[in-house]
Amino acid sequence: MDRIIMEGLVFFGYHGVLASERELGALFAVDLVLELDLALAGKSDDLADTLDYRRAYQIVKGVVEGPPFRLIEAVAERIAVLLLELGLIRRVTVRVHKRPSLGGEFGSIAVEMTRPRT
Repeated sequence: MDRIIMEGLVFFGYHGVLASERELGALFAVDLVLELDLALAGKSDDLADTLDYRRAYQIVKGVVEGPPFRLIEAVAERIAVLLLELGLIRRVTVRVHKRPSLGGEFGSIAVEMTRPRT
């Protein structure tokens, strides 16, 4: 299966369980692996034959910058569902990174989920 890979999409959002996370917000980074057939686009060199990744970017932006979720699992799930609704994507992997406030030095925590189109 062919893939379009989008890494490091960064947006500011208000997701989290803690009240402070929902009030102050934080940066979230999202990585995507979009699995679809790219053979026709490879031959035609025509954007109409593939997924315009600007659409995927706008979906991620809308979810991360939109109404808050308590869990990044819910953020990832919503992104996956909306991307699969585009129709061309056969399977999507979504990874959402968050830099939590755990009282010490911590790079990030992430969830990753893969969802097939049913």
